[in-house]
Amino acid sequence: MTQAARLDFYHHAPNNFRAMLALSNSVKDSSLGLQLAELVFLRVSQINGCGVCIDMHWRALVKEGRDPRHLNTVSAWRESPFFSARERAALNWAEAVNAIPQREPTDADFAQLKEHFSDNEIAELGYAIAVIRGWNMFNVSLRMPIPEVPAPGM
Repeated sequence: MTQAARLDFYHHAPNNFRAMLALSNSVKDSSLGLQLAELVFLRVSQINGCGVCIDMHWRALVKEGRDPRHLNTVSAWRESPFFSARERAALNWAEAVNAIPQREPTDADFAQLKEHFSDNEIAELGYAIAVIRGWNMFNVSLRMPIPEVPAPGM
C-alpha cells in the first residue's frame, strides 16, 4: 500500500526537526553505543508500527555489520539466541517504557536493567526510547511513506 504523507513535518518546523535529530544523534554517540541504540530504535518502531523507522534502523544495523538473520528475530528477541544479556535487558526496558500508560515498568524490569547498565546509561536509554517514540508518532500519524530509494548515506 502506498500513501501520501499528510504533512511534511520536517519542512514546516525545521528548528524542532533539527533539535530532535540532534537528540537522536546524541543517543547514537552516547555510552550505549551505536548498535544498541539502533537496536532499541528498531524494536520500539516495530511495536509502534512505524515502517519508515523500521526500514531506516534495520538498514543502519546491517550497515554496522549486524547479521540480517539476527535482525529478523528482533520482534521475537525473547526466543532468539542472537542477543546478549545486555541487549535483552535494554529491549525489555524499551518494551516496558514504550507500554506506558497501559502498563508501567516493574521493579523486576528495573532490576534486570540495573544488572547491565549504569545510572548514566539508563538515563541515555530513556532518551533513546523517548526520541524514537517521538519519531514514530510523527511518521505514523502523518503517514510518512517508506522511501522506495533510501536517502544517500542512509
